[in-house]
Amino acid sequence: MLAEYRDEISELKQSNAHFAKIFHEHNELDQKVLDAEEGRVPMSDVEIEVLKKKKLLLKDEMLMMILKHKKQEA
Repeated sequence: MLAEYRDEISELKQSNAHFAKIFHEHNELDQKVLDAEEGRVPMSDVEIEVLKKKKLLLKDEMLMMILKHKKQEA
């Protein structure tokens, strides 16, 4: 996820509590989706799609924060 921003992600996780929180939440959702898709946790397709949409919203929010951070650093 957003591997090209590895340095910025590391910085933001240390300096921005909100970023760290949503990063952690995104990772938790990612694991839930994986568990459901691989059959370890029973979940309907609709429930999986809801989790994927939440993940995408968090990813978009993180990307905006990363780009803002990069702009401020420049």
